Amino acid sequence: MSKGSDLIVRIGVVMTSLVLMTAPLVAKAQAPGRVYRLGVLHVGTDHIPPSVHGLQEGLAALGYDVGRTPLPKGSAVIRGANAQLDWRNVADEAAARTAARQFTLDSVDIIVAFEDQAVRASQAATSKIPVVFLHVNAPVEEGFVRSLARPGGNLTGLAEFRGELLAKRLEMFKELMPSLSGLLVLFDPDDPIAGTQRQEIQRAAARLKIEPVERSVIRLSEIDQVFAALKPQEIQGVFVLGRLVTNAMLRIIPRATERRLAVAAQARRLVSAGALFSYGVDSFSTGRDAARYADKILKGTSPADLPIEQATRFELVINRKVATAIGLPIAPALLQRADTIIE
Repeated sequence: MSKGSDLIVRIGVVMTSLVLMTAPLVAKAQAPGRVYRLGVLHVGTDHIPPSVHGLQEGLAALGYDVGRTPLPKGSAVIRGANAQLDWRNVADEAAARTAARQFTLDSVDIIVAFEDQAVRASQAATSKIPVVFLHVNAPVEEGFVRSLARPGGNLTGLAEFRGELLAKRLEMFKELMPSLSGLLVLFDPDDPIAGTQRQEIQRAAARLKIEPVERSVIRLSEIDQVFAALKPQEIQGVFVLGRLVTNAMLRIIPRATERRLAVAAQARRLVSAGALFSYGVDSFSTGRDAARYADKILKGTSPADLPIEQATRFELVINRKVATAIGLPIAPALLQRADTIIE
């Protein structure tokens, strides 16, 4: 055999060996026949957040078949060709802890947790299964991660930094209602983030020359008592903090409506329920972003190395019907800025 032929044979042997060596790695990465299992956890059985639909769409765009079955308000298992969503929509944080523990027993590949209560439950249930969170307040201060740049544990995701968002929402309230001088601020004293949020609102209110009238609410039945005890003309608007946003808004809005009080909200669905306006993150886009995080983790990236991202897309929704009912004219310039106007 000539030297040239011998060289060709040796190159062929080397190339064949490389193919044989790398084939298992490629097969592992592609994981043919693998069905990824995602535990999806939300607290609040009265609704399904738009970010859940964004998560589904985002996963589908990234190649995960998460089925076409609409998610119910309760719980369900949605299985596609290569992915399964174990959807748990529960009533409170205690139920979320039970659901999160079941996720660990079921050995899901990843947990996607919506809002603080679901995140706390997931963190308590596991230190090994990756958790992608969204719609949280201050992930470092709440102990979810070590730092924004390097989370350091099994949790990562998207934060809204609601201190800035709360102040911006209050500024929007004042713009919509220039006569706003008294503001009912409702909070749950047992909520871990209530203290910080109250301070943020107090600072913003002082700057806007608004007098906050703070009232604590632990049980839903206390909401009726708070509104019944209000003095005439004492307040013109209502602002809700912390987990009461999840647990009590659909009780608060009707009570405010009865007294012709405007309510500020954080989500479009609450404007449809009777709030004057909402200013908050674009939840659907946030869900798509969460899908991107989940995809990276399922492909091998450690959550400890995925920096926390801040939400950058926001939307303003105005309920003109409510404004008319309480005798509030909305400036045309504000209507032009709105992403959605409910007539």
